[in-house]
Amino acid sequence: MNASSPASKPLRVLVADDNPVNLRVATRVLRDMGHSGVLVTDGEKALKALEAQPFDVALMDVTMPQLDGISAVAEMRKREKQGARRTPVIMVTAFDMPSDRARFLAAGADGYLAKPLERTALEAELQRVLRR
Repeated sequence: MNASSPASKPLRVLVADDNPVNLRVATRVLRDMGHSGVLVTDGEKALKALEAQPFDVALMDVTMPQLDGISAVAEMRKREKQGARRTPVIMVTAFDMPSDRARFLAAGADGYLAKPLERTALEAELQRVLRR
């Protein structure tokens, strides 16, 4: 990214995914982009991480144990209405139909990426979602 792009500043990213391979890929891509990530394996842990510290953005898998990504985003948005800090969410999922994107955005997500996570697509979506 160039110096004027939205994500040129290092970001603190919450990554929620139950698949170890996906977490490793996300870590590598974020590190290559100059960002840092906190990794969690389900929606419950994502909510706890958001309570403990602020993040610039969250990458959230849809299908996770304990609390899935859509339910976690719904809870995040509920907490924000009660005064919690707003965190943009990009859903990262294998679901890649046009209706899926609409469903995730309607559930409160700010963006959407299909797996496997690719740097170019992530850069573009971060720029679009964060617009800073």
